[in-house]
Amino acid sequence: MSDLYKTITGVGQGLVREKMSRFISFAIPAESSDEARQYIKEYQNKYHDARHVCWAYVLGPDRQTWQCNDNGEPSGTAGKPILGQINSFGLTNILIVVVRYFGGIKLGTSGLISAYREAAREAIENSVIEERHDCRNVNIRFPYLAMNDVMKLCKTFGLVPQNQQFDNSCSMQVSVRLDHLQHLLSAIADIDGASADTPD
Repeated sequence: MSDLYKTITGVGQGLVREKMSRFISFAIPAESSDEARQYIKEYQNKYHDARHVCWAYVLGPDRQTWQCNDNGEPSGTAGKPILGQINSFGLTNILIVVVRYFGGIKLGTSGLISAYREAAREAIENSVIEERHDCRNVNIRFPYLAMNDVMKLCKTFGLVPQNQQFDNSCSMQVSVRLDHLQHLLSAIADIDGASADTPD
């Protein structure tokens, strides 16, 4: 399985009108459930005069964390279609909020599903989609004499050392693609006196 995943950068927006109802949609980058819920609260407060503020989110490079909410619409007519669009585009670390202003004419189940799906799609299409790699932090410790070997390794793997401390005993932190993690750990183990661990 690849460490590659797709997400969005910045907020995308969409607008769908259906039989006098307006569906205003927002695609928002979110890294955690807490962050997603904070955004949901903000949009609920901002659009407190709307009939419904429905949403769905998917999180994590493996796309295993997700939730959706119909916010008073008939069950399965809002949150699921929104979630369906996130899945269609194969996105993660994304929250989509769709705000509905009711126009006085009922849309029926299929009408609602279609409108929420279309609104979610518009918000995604008006976002910038970016491919990223799932990475892990690695703490490396090594004797000063092994500095050249460790730095060569960093160059080979294209790593940027952070939090460097150089003394008789040295340490640094790097962020490495998940696909490359085991190779890096093996290579570090081959350097005299060097060791590594992954804090997360």
